[in-house]
Amino acid sequence: MAVFSYNTLKFNAEGVYKEKGSRFLAFAFPVESEIEIKESIGALKKEYFDARHHCYAWMLGADKKQFRAFDDGEPNHSSGDPILGQIRSRNLTNVLVVVVRYFGGVKLGVGGLITAYKSAAENALANAVIVEREVNGPIRILFNYEATSEVMRLVKEFDLTILYQDFNERCVLEAELALRRKGKFMEKVKLMIAKGLSLQLDDPM
Repeated sequence: MAVFSYNTLKFNAEGVYKEKGSRFLAFAFPVESEIEIKESIGALKKEYFDARHHCYAWMLGADKKQFRAFDDGEPNHSSGDPILGQIRSRNLTNVLVVVVRYFGGVKLGVGGLITAYKSAAENALANAVIVEREVNGPIRILFNYEATSEVMRLVKEFDLTILYQDFNERCVLEAELALRRKGKFMEKVKLMIAKGLSLQLDDPM
């Protein structure tokens, strides 16, 4: 089943949870790739170098098939999984949440840790602005120069994001199209071709 949109964060957000002297600082980021995830985690580890743990979870992709939870030395499934659970509970993706723990001298036990990491992540995400993003796909249109005005009407009507364009005798336009509008877009292109416009569509979507 095609996924036409997804929910993610508009901006970075922060939260905090305190329990028996321990402080749990939570940081939520909108992310697009594993490289960006590594950079964000690295920056936090550098800034909070004196913290005992930097636990995190992330989710990528509109289909939510890429994800990871990391406990960073805490008992198995006591930190990364509760953080990931908060991402899932809000139906988010393209999101990283890191919880930095400063130990307060009193052990919390596995149950206490689960509550603390869950609560810290929950607090950060509660402070976040959640937005819906369209799932886009690439299209490539080949056309004669005489059809330029008609192609530009297509761009405007379907709110295409132009990635590349070359206007010569045989023109090329590469753009991104919202997946939910693909059916109507294809119908419009076929109609234009039927009317005699020299138009060709490469469809990698």
